[in-house]
Parts: sequence; C-alpha cells; structure tokens
Amino acid sequence: MSLLDRFFLQWAAAPDRAAFIQDDRLLTYREVDRRARGIAAVLEERSIRPGNRVAIALERGIDAVVSIYATLYLGACYVPLDIRNPARRLQGIVEDALPRAIIGAGGRPDWVVRNVDWLDVDQLSERQSSLASRAVAPEALAAILYTSGSGGTPKGIALSHRAMTTFADWAGVAFSVGAEDRIASLAPFHFDLSVFDLFTTLGFGATVDFVPSELTLAPSRLSAWLDDRKITCWYTVPSILAFLAFKGNLADRSFDKLTRILFAGDVFPTPQLTKLARFLPTVNLFNLYGPTETNVCCYWPVDRARLDPAQPIPIGVPACGARLRIDEVNGELLVKGPSLMSGYWKQGGLETVFDRNGWYRSGDRVSRNETGEFLYHGRLDRMLKCSGYRVEPAEIEALICRFAGVEQCAVVGIPDPAGGRRPAAAIVFEGEPNLFGLARSLRSQLPSYMQPARLIPCDHLPYLPNGKIDYQTVGKMLRSEPL
Repeated sequence: MSLLDRFFLQWAAAPDRAAFIQDDRLLTYREVDRRARGIAAVLEERSIRPGNRVAIALERGIDAVVSIYATLYLGACYVPLDIRNPARRLQGIVEDALPRAIIGAGGRPDWVVRNVDWLDVDQLSERQSSLASRAVAPEALAAILYTSGSGGTPKGIALSHRAMTTFADWAGVAFSVGAEDRIASLAPFHFDLSVFDLFTTLGFGATVDFVPSELTLAPSRLSAWLDDRKITCWYTVPSILAFLAFKGNLADRSFDKLTRILFAGDVFPTPQLTKLARFLPTVNLFNLYGPTETNVCCYWPVDRARLDPAQPIPIGVPACGARLRIDEVNGELLVKGPSLMSGYWKQGGLETVFDRNGWYRSGDRVSRNETGEFLYHGRLDRMLKCSGYRVEPAEIEALICRFAGVEQCAVVGIPDPAGGRRPAAAIVFEGEPNLFGLARSLRSQLPSYMQPARLIPCDHLPYLPNGKIDYQTVGKMLRSEPL
C-alpha cells in the first residue's frame, strides 16, 4: 500500500490531464511523474534509500510537491519544513529528523548541518529517468510533520503510508472528489490539511490550483480568485473562512462552480459559520476534526437548520474507520484506527504513546449529544490552536525563561478576534524588564503564529493552594491588558 498507488492509476488513465497549477505554470499528470522520477534518480545517486528522510525546504507549490512525490517514489520519508521559521528552529528540526538530504532553492543556508546534502531544486527538475517506483510496506513512514512540542522543542509526528492513505482514500469517497474538480490549495505542506491537497486530489483525478499566499491578507481578492479560477472544492482553516465571510465581498461573487468547503484545525465560531453559510447557500460545508496524530477521526456535514449562534457546532461522527470512546473519568476522547500516527519521531527513532490496547489519548474533552454526535469542549491540557496550528505554551515558556533576566513566566491563550486563540505571556524579571530585547529574541526563534500577542511584566505569578501556577488568574490578567 503506497500513498501514490491511486496517482499511478490516474496517470495511466489520463496522463495529459492538468494536475497542478501555480499562477501561470501548469503540470500534467505525465509531467508530474516525469519530473518526480528525475529528482528521485538524483536522490538515489546520493544514496537515499527506502526509509531515509528527505527534508523539503521549498515554498508551497509545484516544485515542493514534485519533490515530495520524488521522495515517496524511492520509498523514503518526506519532512516538510516551514522555511519562514527562524534559522535556529529549522536547525533544531533537521538535527532531530536526521534527513540524508534537503531539497531547497538556491545556495546552501547556514542552518543546514554539515553532514546533510543540500540539493537545489532548479538543478534537478529537468533530469530524465525511467526509475521505477519502489514498493513500500503499509507501515513504512511516508512523512514526519513537526508541530509545537510541550517539551520546549518541536515534536515530529510520524505518519505511515497506511495512515495517510486511509485518510486520502476516505476523503476522496466522502467528498466525491473526481476528474471534474478544481481544488484550491492553501495549506502549508507541514500542516496535516495538506494531505488532502497533495494526495486525495491526484488520487481521484482532480486538478490542484495553488492559492497565491498574498491573498490570505486580502479577502476580497481571495474570493475573486476562487470565483475566477472556478474552484469546486477547498479544504482550509476556520480563521481564513471567517475573514472571508467578514470582508470577502462574497455577495458580489457567483461561485457557480464551488460545491464543497471543508474546514479543520480550529473551532469555527457558530456566528461566523452562520454568516458564511448565508453567503454560500448552495455550498456544502463540512467540519473535520482530529489532532495531527489521528489526521481526521470525526466529521460533521454542516446542517444549516441546526446552526444556533449560542451553541458550538458538533464535530460529528467517526471518520476514516476510527473507533472513538470517551474516558468516563475526565471526558477525554480516545481514538483507535487505521489513520493513527506511528508515533513521535525523536533522534532517529519512534516513541509510541498508545496504551497497551492501542488507544491514543487525544487530550481533548468531548461529550455526545442526544443524536450520538460528538461535541468538542476544549483541551484538557494547555495546548492552544492558533490559526489552525498547534502551539504548546511550554515551548514558548522554555524560550522565555532562557532569556537573560527572566526569573519566571506563564504563557496562556487569549481570544483572537479572527477566531481561536493567541499566546500571551506574564513574565517576572529579576531586575528592569527588557521586553524589547525579549520580543526580538523570540522573533529569532519562533514562527509568527507562536509569537506572544502580549508580553506583560509582573512582580510575581499567582499560585494555587497546591503550589501550581494559577493559569486561570494569569489569563484574566492578560486579557485585561490592551493589545
């Protein structure tokens, strides 16, 4: 079972069908295959073998996706990097993932460790090869996606061909993806939403059109782009959709081809979802739920008649063959099924977190309504969702506490006007607060979505009677401060 099996069938059936479009570039299924085989041949010459890791340090788009396919052709595992991350963070991920090579653009960056090959994609793309795709076992790793980690460093979630194929195939059937579809792609490749854009799409014969990155800050232009490009289906995060409903001039667009919007990664506030549903009355909306460790394990086709501004929407019913149960003690959702990760990647090996019966503890508190649908009630731990990304406050705290003059700190989430939450920090300094220097230090070490929205100095942190930090009081203190 290879993640690319369905792609090969589509390529054989219609090789000249459009596969990926990026601005004025277009690659057919035939051209994706040809370019991927060429890059795979170069990787093989560099002694990349099945099971090795290959990091992809490229902007979201055609060059990156062809490099990912090339890696999978060899039976290797791709590790997508967010090249907008600070160099220190990229270096830490590379040192943990231990890739044999990194495919990037241009010269070798300073953050690339010495024993890793750097390959410039511009020197690879026109290579010709008849290299055959390698057979892989279902449990072979296909990707390692790095998210924020509670231990103070990014955490690698290792996904097998079995796990990713399970989701890709389920989504293709559940959402009726086919050759007539033109699917918008905006999810970064290090984000698990990209599995749909990369593999469900071509596995079911669709065409992928990459949304220009600059449009995320221009909702009116984004809605015009979706309409002009005749997009039929889009999988994205609630914050983008809420922004689109608010300032996207949706009433001025026809959207005569758009039939499905899928969203995941964060809670979609019901009032904002209701507004989107009102603007797009003929579009089917779907709420997909699941931590990266499970991909999607639950989903809810949005029932417009049930949208109540005072009530959160359900996360729905099991998906991807998942089995779900609720811990009777604390209400935590437990998941078992074929889309589960293989484990956490750490320094060349896997760490499993499943119990002896194979259940994964999600850390999410849920319940069931009178119809049996699952309802989400937030995290049991301190993890935040910021613009669809997972953010562990402990990782931010660890960096703040390393800054000279910081004695203690506490990071919590505060409401984000666009939906979800943003990290904010209360800090105890030993002497005169140096907020400017601290903010500059954090900018050099954290991606933008992890930057604290507020840095507030205080004389001391509040504590509970048991001696633990009172994060609820810290949150109230930070929410009272102006942005």
